[in-house]
Amino acid sequence: MPLMIGAKGEAETIVSPHNTAAAVGSGSLPVFATPMMVALMEQAAVNALAGQLEEGQGTVGTHMDVSHDSATPVGLKVWAQAQLTGLEGRALHFAVTAFDEAGPIGKGLHTRFIIQNEKFMTKANGKAGK
Repeated sequence: MPLMIGAKGEAETIVSPHNTAAAVGSGSLPVFATPMMVALMEQAAVNALAGQLEEGQGTVGTHMDVSHDSATPVGLKVWAQAQLTGLEGRALHFAVTAFDEAGPIGKGLHTRFIIQNEKFMTKANGKAGK
């Protein structure tokens, strides 16, 4: 199935003590951690591709260029949206945005590459001598 430019995906979570900057080591305050926002943006991009890849294919994130513009305290819902904006061979380019209940909290660009799952894992496991 061909990939569709404009495909959109979303992912959401609630800010908890487990996904704060203090918990993941990216800061000392109990607010939604930037690495967790990035992971949510990646999840949204993966969700945008649901049903569009061939059997045995997956994607891996290779680049993220984002800003985290507003802090979100524990208890609020956060969500990310991703839209497929471009294709270059196996490279997939996304516009990503994150929000909390008060408005936008981050935005940027994300690149993923289409991979063959089995081949990718064989190569990765080869690093460990498996």
